[in-house]
Amino acid sequence: MRFTSSHRGARISPTKVRPVLSQIRGQSASQALITLQMSKRRGAVMLKAILKAAIANAENQKEISEDRLFVSEARADKGPTMKRWQPKDRGRAHPIKKRTSHILISVDVK
Repeated sequence: MRFTSSHRGARISPTKVRPVLSQIRGQSASQALITLQMSKRRGAVMLKAILKAAIANAENQKEISEDRLFVSEARADKGPTMKRWQPKDRGRAHPIKKRTSHILISVDVK
């Protein structure tokens, strides 16, 4: 039985989140939490909250303990891009793309 949790429209680029996701993919849920806690990357904070929510879904719906769970799926897809403008020299403007991502983490029973 798969339990999922997601964060849609997270204000971080998917390319910054994917290396952290690849670290926790396939690990047990408790080991993944430790890995995210020790990581210095900014995306690890968001991923830790999403993983805790997925674990809580498993515990509330089917009363499955955290020891029996592992991260079965972890992905970051591209979300909508906010387009902004940065003033530059001689009255010109350069575009800035503020990227967002849709992060999904699934846990499953071993």
